[in-house]
Amino acid sequence: MQATRNAHTRGGESLKSIEEVRRAKERRRGLVLVFTGNGKGKTTAAFGLALRAYGNKMSVKIIQFIKGSWKSGEREAIRKYLPGIEVEVGGKGFTIERLRNPKIPMEAHAQAARNAFEEAKQSLNSGKYNMLILDEILGAISAGLITEQEVIDLILSKPKDLHLVLTGRGATQGIIGVADLVTEMHEIKHHLTQGIPAQRGIEF
Repeated sequence: MQATRNAHTRGGESLKSIEEVRRAKERRRGLVLVFTGNGKGKTTAAFGLALRAYGNKMSVKIIQFIKGSWKSGEREAIRKYLPGIEVEVGGKGFTIERLRNPKIPMEAHAQAARNAFEEAKQSLNSGKYNMLILDEILGAISAGLITEQEVIDLILSKPKDLHLVLTGRGATQGIIGVADLVTEMHEIKHHLTQGIPAQRGIEF
């Protein structure tokens, strides 16, 4: 009799466990993840997610705002070894006045950001991707190249199962409000302040 009760209990626990797993699966959906802050590592974190997603047989696209077409280690590695991850460079380089290339007018930066944003909308709604990463899109907002409301509208229109990743300094309260995960990279110490220049494999 006791053995029978134990069997029923084990069976009940098993059924309960199956039901919990089913409910948990139903709660899963595409997330909105934001990596922001003045510290180093925002793009690095996003590319790490791309690698993890690709390793799980997910389709990934990365659109880079602000950042120019100069050679970067992550793009070279993806081009050579991970062709299933799409990367598009939609920026013209730095927009901060002290770093900006004076040969590139702000109008060109604005047009590049607009083109990248249109590409982001098309990619979002294409049904082709499980993860879409908009690298430095928050920087494009700060630079006045696109608006906060445009990005919020994009987030709210995303397909249910798509993971959307946004990076850049200065995430606004509106962006934070509609995100599922927000991580702030806080700089405590940086080698650049010690006069050590940007280095291959670390900064690019």
